[in-house]
Amino acid sequence: MPTSRQGDRPAPTAVSAVGLRKAYGDKTVLNGIDLRIPAGTVFALLGPNGAGKTTTVKILSTLIPADGGRAQVAGHDLATSPARVRAAIGVTGQFAALDDLLTAEENLLLMADLLRLPAREGRARARELLQRFALADLAHKRAATFSGGMRRRLDLAMTLVGDPRVIFLDEPTTGLDPRSRRTVWDMVRSLVAGGTTVFLTTQYLEEADQLADRIAVLDGGRIVAEGTAEELKARIPGSHVRLVFPDSAEYARAAAAFPGAAREEEELALRVAGDGSLDALRALLDRLDAAGVRAAGLSVHTPDLDDVFLALTGEGTALATPTGTPLPAEENLR
Repeated sequence: MPTSRQGDRPAPTAVSAVGLRKAYGDKTVLNGIDLRIPAGTVFALLGPNGAGKTTTVKILSTLIPADGGRAQVAGHDLATSPARVRAAIGVTGQFAALDDLLTAEENLLLMADLLRLPAREGRARARELLQRFALADLAHKRAATFSGGMRRRLDLAMTLVGDPRVIFLDEPTTGLDPRSRRTVWDMVRSLVAGGTTVFLTTQYLEEADQLADRIAVLDGGRIVAEGTAEELKARIPGSHVRLVFPDSAEYARAAAAFPGAAREEEELALRVAGDGSLDALRALLDRLDAAGVRAAGLSVHTPDLDDVFLALTGEGTALATPTGTPLPAEENLR
């Protein structure tokens, strides 16, 4: 659990929800979800299309009411203090909310006016954010001329005009190229290093893996799993070592030594289930030596968040090997 700067007590809770529910007609979108997000962390909410990720963000950012349950954001109750919640948060949606007729600086000053900042403070904040997001050279260019990456940077800068304690990023890198996506990642890391809490929804599982302190998987209106990326990966079977052999004779001897291994006969390869730890690899190599088998190479394969997503949501079923044959659970490297 994240701790405070003093390291002797848990970090305060930035976002919490108990039994959050939402339905549209006879379609239940959220069916009683619970959340607890410590301050100064990144929390990622994953799920297939229509799982309720954006609905969750809209409820927690006071854009729509919940049908049931209760929630607090930045210490303020959604139901009784929505104005205080709005004053403490920033929201960036899937599409940049910019006025294309205005320059970058003018967009920021407009946001400062909407937040009722004094004119001098608003101008200073705009200058600071233009510099921070590497937009100073573009301050007087209209947003309509910006690339997707520039627009997203400006959109994030506008979210920060009010110096929010909690930021909701709803699929913030949708449509961006890999370089621009990584730029956004760096910005998120910088925000969290400064104490901001980030609630992230994303379709990019690598994004959650790179950024999130904790991840929740939403499916069928419920949280079906939650933990760190490593904890979630550890729940999914499929870790194995792939051994490749130089000729059919070596392959045949290896197959006899590892009768439970999954076979790739055309590639002269075996897939031996196991965690790929150093101890397990030593045991595997000792076993090869004892059998008098020489391998041409090996590689360790472990489940990633794609596997977690497919295994835990309605988008897929139990994992299979590349050839469609389930990995043998009983074969062990030790």
